[in-house]
Amino acid sequence: MFDELTERFESAWRKMRGTDKISDSNIQSAIREVRRALLEADVNLYVVKEFVDNISKKALGTDVITGVRPDQQFIKVVYDELVTLMGEENVPLAAANPAPTIILMAGLQGTGKTTATAKLALHLQKQHRTCLLTAADVYRPAAIAQLQTLGRQIDVPVHSLGAEANPVDIARTGIERARNEGFDTVIIDTAGRLQIDQDMMAELRQIKDTIQPHEVLLVVDAMTGQEAANLTRTFHEQIGITGAILTKLDGDTRGGAALSVRQISGQPIKFVGVGEKVEALQPFYPERMASRILGMGDVLTLVEKAQEQIDLGDAVKLQEKILAARFDFDDFLKNTRMMKNMGSFGGMLKLLPGIKINDTQLQQAEQQLKRCEAMISSMTKQERQDPDLLSRSPSRKLRVAKGSGYTAQDVTKLVADFQKMRTMMQQMGAGKMPGFPGMPGMASPTNPSADMPSLYGKKKKKKKGFGEL
Repeated sequence: MFDELTERFESAWRKMRGTDKISDSNIQSAIREVRRALLEADVNLYVVKEFVDNISKKALGTDVITGVRPDQQFIKVVYDELVTLMGEENVPLAAANPAPTIILMAGLQGTGKTTATAKLALHLQKQHRTCLLTAADVYRPAAIAQLQTLGRQIDVPVHSLGAEANPVDIARTGIERARNEGFDTVIIDTAGRLQIDQDMMAELRQIKDTIQPHEVLLVVDAMTGQEAANLTRTFHEQIGITGAILTKLDGDTRGGAALSVRQISGQPIKFVGVGEKVEALQPFYPERMASRILGMGDVLTLVEKAQEQIDLGDAVKLQEKILAARFDFDDFLKNTRMMKNMGSFGGMLKLLPGIKINDTQLQQAEQQLKRCEAMISSMTKQERQDPDLLSRSPSRKLRVAKGSGYTAQDVTKLVADFQKMRTMMQQMGAGKMPGFPGMPGMASPTNPSADMPSLYGKKKKKKKGFGEL
C-alpha cells in the first residue's frame, strides 16, 4: 500500500539533507520530487497543483526550530497538508434515533460492493449493532446468493424477495422487517453496472426517494486512481452520497484515489478495504493514512487490531509468564496464530514505524514462521512447555527434525533463538533495554532492527536499544 508514493517522498526528503535552513533555493528540488510523486501516484492534476502550492508557501514560512533538521520540518509540513487534503478527521457513520439506521450501498460492478456490504455489517456487529442485509441487486447473476453466503459467514441475516422482485420493493420490505424484528441497522446492496448509465441512476434515485436513507455510501475501486475521485463526484452530483468506501487499497501502491476523492468530490472517505477477507475493512482516519504514506507506520490501527484479538485475562497471564521467563513454545504458537488473525504478516509489519520491507523479505519471513510452526507442532506437549528439554537432548532435536521435515541444525537454531528472545522479553518486562536478537528461526533480512532502513533511509545498526528506535 502506497509503496511507490512513500519511496518518492523519501527521495524528496533526501534532497534537503545537509542544509541548515529551509530556503527558496533548497526547497525547489524537494518540491519537484513531491510533485512528481503525486503525479505518478495518479493524483488529480488540480489536487497536485493546489497541494504543491500550499506546501511551498507553508514550508517557506516555517520558523526554524532548534534541534530539528530542515528535512524533518518539511516532512511535518507535508504531513499536515496530507491530513488536510484527505479530510482532517474520521467521519463516523450515522446512528438514527429511532432505529433503524438505513445505509444504501452504491457503485459500479467489479468494485467489491457486495463484499463491502458484508464487511460493513461485520464492522458494525463488532460495535454491538444488529444488522440486516438486504439483497436488492437483481441483475447480476448470483449477486443475491453471494450476499446470502457472506451473511451466513458472519452470522448476519439477509432479506431477499428473489431475482424477479422490484429492487424498490425489496429495499422497502427490508426496512419494514428491520423495524418489526428490532434491527438497529439495515444495509441495502443495490445493483451496479459496467459504467454509469441513466437507468442505473434512475433506479438509485427511486430507491433513495422511497427509503430516505441516512447514509448513501459509494463503493469505489482504489486501483482506478483519480478516476475513483471523478466517479465519486459524478455519483454525488446525480444521486447525493454521504461518503465513499475505497476497496482494494492494499493492492494500490500509488495512492491516487485516497488523495483525490475528498478534494474532487467534496465527500469523505469513510472506510477502506485492505484485503479480501471479510474482516478487512477499516475506518478511514486521514492522520493515520498520512502517517502510512510517509512511511511512519500506523501504531494506533495496529493496537486496535490487537485489542480485537487479545483477551485481557490471557494478556495478564502472558505478562506473568514473561516476567518469570516461563514463556514457552505453546505461547509463541498461540501468539503467532493470533497475529495471523489480525491480518497478513506484511500488513502488520508495515503498520510499525520505520519498517521498510520488500515482498521478497516478506515471503522469507512468512516461510520462516511456517518452518517454526512445523517444528513446534512436531514437539511433544512437554517439550513445547519446557524448551530447555530440547536444548539438553540431541535425540529429541533429531526426532523433532524428522517429524517436521527439517534438519537437527534447524531445530537447534530455533531453540537457541527462542531462548534469546525469552531472555530479552524478561529484561524488557523488568524495565531494562536489551538488544534485539533474531526471532525464532528468522533470517536476518526479516529482522527489522538489524537490516531495516529507518524513515530517513539509514539502516539500523545491530542490537540497538528500544530507546534508539
